[in-house]
Amino acid sequence: MANPEFNYEQAFSRNIGWVTPGELLQLRGKRVAIAGLGGVGGSHLLTLARLGVGNFNIADFDVFNLVNFNRQAGANMDTIGRRKTEVLSEMVRAVNPGISLKVFDQGITEQNMDGFLEEVDLYIDGLDFFAFKARSAVFASCAEKGIPAITAAPLGMGAAVLTFLPRGMTFEEYFRWEGCSEDEMALRFVLGLSPRLLQRKYLVDPGALDLKARKGPSTPMACDICAGMAATEALKVLLQRGRLLAAPHGLQFDPYKNKLVHTWRPWGNRNPIQRLMIGIASRQFSRMQS
Repeated sequence: MANPEFNYEQAFSRNIGWVTPGELLQLRGKRVAIAGLGGVGGSHLLTLARLGVGNFNIADFDVFNLVNFNRQAGANMDTIGRRKTEVLSEMVRAVNPGISLKVFDQGITEQNMDGFLEEVDLYIDGLDFFAFKARSAVFASCAEKGIPAITAAPLGMGAAVLTFLPRGMTFEEYFRWEGCSEDEMALRFVLGLSPRLLQRKYLVDPGALDLKARKGPSTPMACDICAGMAATEALKVLLQRGRLLAAPHGLQFDPYKNKLVHTWRPWGNRNPIQRLMIGIASRQFSRMQS
């Protein structure tokens, strides 16, 4: 059977009802930047493309490997050794041949940051968990340019989402990374995203979490949930409707624990409760890693 000619309105018509025809056209004109196309970034890209978003800036310097198979949208036997930007570009163009892509296959650098965020309506974080320097730099640049930014982390078998809006609390004001070691940044990132730590009690092999080796366990369910939650926040930002819970408010959903929690940490990681939790977690992780 011959492939039909692509038609944007028909391809994404099943979104109508949850969005209006006019809103679908708005989404077609929006541009979203995604840094990192691995565990969650590739899923972010494909989910938003299927929602109807028509323009993306994507960045990643890495290639697919066998260890990516359990969670990364573009990882399979045919893509081992291929650039993630190349593979995901092919995948998303197969969903929407008319999509506009600006590709940054060297990842995010100080030199290309302005170009990566040029004419962007929203930034979504898909960077590797341990990419602290790059993550901090992108969020700082978004705050400076007045670009809304979302970070959504796969945690256990669920996900946590934080949204940072222009003129609101910034990423650095919330997570307080300045002057911290990378181990401290990792703890602050996890505890800032999930103050309730819903995922903690069912980690059956704590040894799989190795901060020194910059390695941690992951699940495909978490990555897919992550993409769904981030895309829903993205819809609210891009169409300017629906209630947004911006930092210091956040959400964590964990279907394994059958729980959805609304988190709130005034002053972020400077909150007295958070400071106590960080201190306890730091001692626990020190014992685990020794």
